[in-house]
Order: sequence, then structure tokens, then C-alpha cells
Amino acid sequence: MTAILNAVWVLAAIGAVCAVLLVLAAKFMNVPVDEKFPKIRECLPGANCGACGYAGCDGYATALAEGSEDKINKCVAGGDAVAKALAAATGAAFEDVVEMVAVVHCSGDCQTVKNKLEYQGLSSCAAAKLLYGGMSACVFGCIGLGDCEAVCPEGAIHVVDGLARVNYKACIGCGMCVRTCPNKVIDLMPDVERVIVGCSNREKGANTRKECEKGCIGCKKCERECPAGAIRVVDNLSQIDYDKCIDCGHCQDVCPVGCVHFRDFRGAHNAPLAKKA
Repeated sequence: MTAILNAVWVLAAIGAVCAVLLVLAAKFMNVPVDEKFPKIRECLPGANCGACGYAGCDGYATALAEGSEDKINKCVAGGDAVAKALAAATGAAFEDVVEMVAVVHCSGDCQTVKNKLEYQGLSSCAAAKLLYGGMSACVFGCIGLGDCEAVCPEGAIHVVDGLARVNYKACIGCGMCVRTCPNKVIDLMPDVERVIVGCSNREKGANTRKECEKGCIGCKKCERECPAGAIRVVDNLSQIDYDKCIDCGHCQDVCPVGCVHFRDFRGAHNAPLAKKA
């Protein structure tokens, strides 16, 4: 019985010493927390997408709390609502956020693009690209195994018929799909724009035509007929100068292969569609 009591007293003494040490450590090793940080962090959506230039929302909030000169309109995922909340929390002037949306520069689905091999490896675009650039005859286009779909925090992008397709109304413009796509066919664009070139193939038109029915053949018809001179064929691929584009949609009408798309790309923030001068 004495041995048991001694063991209990020893354990109690050890526990008491540890408790005292923990109290002293909490007192003398405490790191003061900036009171601004919790208020600022609460304003951010928690997407941790990195679109602001930081690793996540905590990094951006810390920078703003420490008086960084970074602007309060860098949270693309949160849009104007978050910018207004940050302005109130930091005392800075409100700055408008340029809302972005993900767009896919490829039109090659299962019906239009030809395959050069049957792929049976990992269901990953990055893995398939290591094998002769993927299964598609066009090595520039969407590989279609869904790496972008897997990383999208809003479920705004899905692979349908072998082609990544964006649900613009759900897209927050975080850019995670852009950074994930191994062929770089996904890009971010201000969601007030109305037209994109749905192709990334830079081969000559004859080769492109053999690979995909909707690939840009560099015929320059869109370039010749654009009333604003906003579209040029560079390296066999049409390129749009959005500073000149007047959103007339004529390029879509004249494209012989249907790789130019004119539509409403407004994203989850649903900003009013601005009219260009």
C-alpha cells in the first residue's frame, strides 16, 4: 500500500511541476497577436487560392495588418464585397476589384479532335502529358483528364466529352485551374469581356485541320473583317486585343471553323456588363 501511495505522490508532484512550467511558458513566451489581424482575416473568404499573391488568406491578412502597402482589392475570389469589408477593417479607401473568370482556349471535344493513341495510365493530365504529350493528336489542347476539375474549390469546372468546360456563374476567378493545367489552355480574363479564341494550336492551318475540326487555321478572316482592328493572327493563332475590342461578335460570325466564341462570361460576382466606348 505504501508503494502505491508513493507512486501517486510522485506522479502528482510531476504533474504540479509540469503545470507550473506550462504557466510560466505561457506568460514569458507569449507572442502578442495584432488585434487587426482577426478583424481582417474574418473579411477574407478562406479560399486560400493564392490569387492575391500570397500563399493563402492568412498571409494576405498578416501583410495588411502589418501595414503593408498592398492594395485591399487583391482578393479576386471575394470581389467587391471583400474589398469593402477590408476597407472598413483597415481604414483604407475602397478600391474596385477586377473580377476575373477562367476561360478554356480549346474547343476540341471527343467529336472534333482526333486521338493518336489509347491512354491507359493514371487519370491525370500531368501524367498523360509525359506520354507523347497526351492522347490527342493536338498536343496544344485540353488533355481532358480533369486536373483542373479536381482543384477547383467551387466545382465550377468539369470535363464533358473530353473537354474542360467552365460554369461561369460559379467561377470566382481564383486561378487554381490555370496553375494546374499542364498545357496552359486555361487562362483568367476580366469577366466583362465578351469574346475568346477557343484554340491554342500554333501549327500551320493544314496540320491543325488534320488534328481538330475546330482548331484555328490562321486564315485571317477574323483579322480582315474586324471593324476595330482588335484581332490579329500571330504564330498561326488568332489573338484578341481587348483594349481595342468593341464586343460586336463579328469575329465569331465569320470564323469558318467556329473556334471564336462570343458570349456573356460574367462570373460568380455577376458584375453588371459594362459597355465599351
